[in-house]
Amino acid sequence: MSMTVHTQHPMLRTAGLIHAALDDIAEVEATYMDAAEKERAVLELARAERRLCEARLRLLAACDDVAGLHGARDVATWFAHTTRAELATARAEVDLAQALDRDRPRLRRGLAAGAVSLEQARVITRSLDELPAQLGRDVVDSAETLLVGYAGEFRPSALRRIGRHILDVAAPEVAEAEEAKRLQREEQAAREKASLRFRPRGDGTTAFSGLLPDADATRWRAYLEAYTSPRHPGGPGNGEPGEADRIPPHRKLAHAFTALLEHLDPARLPAHGGDATTVMVTVTYEQLLTDLATAGLVDADLDAGANLSAEQARRLACTARILPVVLGGQGEVLDVGRARRVFSTAIRKALKLRDRRCRTEGCTVPADWCEAHHLVPWSRGGPTSLDNGICLCSFHHHRIHDPRYSHERLPNGDVRFHRRT
Repeated sequence: MSMTVHTQHPMLRTAGLIHAALDDIAEVEATYMDAAEKERAVLELARAERRLCEARLRLLAACDDVAGLHGARDVATWFAHTTRAELATARAEVDLAQALDRDRPRLRRGLAAGAVSLEQARVITRSLDELPAQLGRDVVDSAETLLVGYAGEFRPSALRRIGRHILDVAAPEVAEAEEAKRLQREEQAAREKASLRFRPRGDGTTAFSGLLPDADATRWRAYLEAYTSPRHPGGPGNGEPGEADRIPPHRKLAHAFTALLEHLDPARLPAHGGDATTVMVTVTYEQLLTDLATAGLVDADLDAGANLSAEQARRLACTARILPVVLGGQGEVLDVGRARRVFSTAIRKALKLRDRRCRTEGCTVPADWCEAHHLVPWSRGGPTSLDNGICLCSFHHHRIHDPRYSHERLPNGDVRFHRRT
């Protein structure tokens, strides 16, 4: 009588051994290990985890029949359902498994040896997939070997940057031409993806989100940082940080964006409705003279809260192409602000030459980064002239129009602020 002996597949036997080994240490307290043992154990487990990932991916690449057995659409769908993983995550795992099995033997061996992490494997695979299709197999193989070697020295983020320029090493004779083509494709795709969306929140703020090409985003950030880079010293002689230095960086960038908008030259903007781009603000004469009042933006979504305070309207009247439409008692138009209300280029140059900096006491922001302000407000009949103008940085220009603060002119012409009590 013969007996059939069924031997267990090595993959299953290994899985059982791993579970048994983990059972052995499930209750082991790591606190009492010395530092050298902890270091070695952590590194060895990390390497074992990488090797285990490779074994799992090798199996996933061969699981089409398992998906069919369960009537699943594909391996990723079956794996996501069985392991309670997100479908997108499971699909990425299966895609990587198939790439390793089909096209990336060197990378698979690096993962199996524990020399490459799962995230590094994803980065290397993506970098190789992005190589030009017309390259020879020998060039791609050389690039794969180089990237697997670099995995021992660089983390995934650095590998991603290296992968973008791997042809400089693997095939320098074609690298420059291919890099130019890649950049051209990237720039075109970035322009097609670019977007900017505005969503009024109804609380006096508007949320916006966008996607810009890297070059444009870099320029934008550089412009904003030009407005945030000046430092305001503390009060005279005390050497302490000024109030502007305590503003969080993200808020400084937002304030700088506002300042940048206000420095745009309306004469250089595209025509809009037959005139240079202009925003019109409706405000009654009484409101214009009152601190606690509001002005309405013409053609704006007023239901979304697109109003602004009279104080804000008065501040914008100093520099921006904001035309206050002053209304009488029955809503009739008494006056539409004129462009001469805005300081001319010649007056601005004279102000910068005279003041050299923001004229707030203790502020050192250069005049080139400042805005022109009417000493006697335009709304109260103040002329737009050199004698009635002063240079203020964006921070202090907001402050001088803030009703919570009073200010005085010092004998040397500087402005000193006081918080109202």
